[in-house]
Amino acid sequence: MTIDGSGSAPDMETLRLEVRPDGVAVLTVDRADRANSQTPAMFAEFGVAAHALRDSGARALILRGAGDKAFCSGFDLAEIDVITEMGTLEFLRFQELASSGIAAIRGLPFPVIAAVHGAAAGGGLSLALAADIRLAAPSAKFACSFVKVGLSVGELGTSWQLTRLLGYGRAAEIAYTGRVVAADEAERIGLVNRVVPGECLFDEAFALAAAISANSPGGVRLSKRALQRNQEIASYAGALELENRGQALLTRTEDMPEALAALRERRAPDFTGR
Repeated sequence: MTIDGSGSAPDMETLRLEVRPDGVAVLTVDRADRANSQTPAMFAEFGVAAHALRDSGARALILRGAGDKAFCSGFDLAEIDVITEMGTLEFLRFQELASSGIAAIRGLPFPVIAAVHGAAAGGGLSLALAADIRLAAPSAKFACSFVKVGLSVGELGTSWQLTRLLGYGRAAEIAYTGRVVAADEAERIGLVNRVVPGECLFDEAFALAAAISANSPGGVRLSKRALQRNQEIASYAGALELENRGQALLTRTEDMPEALAALRERRAPDFTGR
């Protein structure tokens, strides 16, 4: 399956993107020699990748880090001077670029699965939090390390995501100390969905993505929209309105009657996404 109709993905310096024929896409943070640390160019490229993925026909995305050392170790400290030398407004523009790149990954209309091994620290934790589902190898280590470099947890959506995922108390303790959360604790407190053997991490992520991709594309997309939006809607009535509209739209698609027919005929449905 192609990204832009020509058979090739966008040309990127720090990321590698592939969409497989079955609709499972893989986005790799591709700086293994620097522990997959982030750069200003990478934040821009998250937006480039997300834009390409929206029209790619993908049904699920796996996020992973290149090599065997880290998922994403946060901002590359070798480039930190770039930030400290910026003026206030220049830094604000950079911050908006960086946060919009992470938000673009989170806002993809299909599910995103993070396959985490090694370090997911600082902005790398933010990237993992942008996924809908997180799988971790035993080597995974999560660190909300912003306070260690004089910054706050109010970075790249982390303060919003972490409190909703873990609750205020756990999020506060992890954010204020900057301590490392090992894979087993991450599973226990709900930071990751489950821990799987390291050698099986990508296979498990791919199997999960394939299971998602086997379902109605419209149903999965509107399910993601309902789950995400209902984190932001304050009222029960507002949640019902969103759900009702989504379900009404899905009954007008080709996939719902096809799913019912397949169920009656005891066969696999042939979903088209139309």
